[in-house]
Amino acid sequence: MEYKEQKFNCPVEATLSLIGGKYKPLILWHLREQPLHYMELQRLIPRATPKMLSQQLHALEDCGMIRREVIPEKPPKTVYFLTPFGHSIIPVLQAMCEWGTEYLDCRQKKCAASL
Repeated sequence: MEYKEQKFNCPVEATLSLIGGKYKPLILWHLREQPLHYMELQRLIPRATPKMLSQQLHALEDCGMIRREVIPEKPPKTVYFLTPFGHSIIPVLQAMCEWGTEYLDCRQKKCAASL
């Protein structure tokens, strides 16, 4: 899959074109502090099937948000890193995390309508 330039109607659409997907934000979030092996990502995102996780990783690699490195061991290991471009989305994900924390706290108190 090759990343293609697209035209967007708004900035949110442009952002979602890169990080939209069931597991892309989670992958980026988990890679924010350190590189991770494929199996570590699979353990951290247990609902992702191996096929879906691989597809999401390839899409993030194609758009330049992550980099993949194969370590020539037996068996070979694949490690994923955030690129500088990938690091640039972390403040957005941090804001999502903070909003989600407030939402979950409020949901426990049955006050979601007040958010």
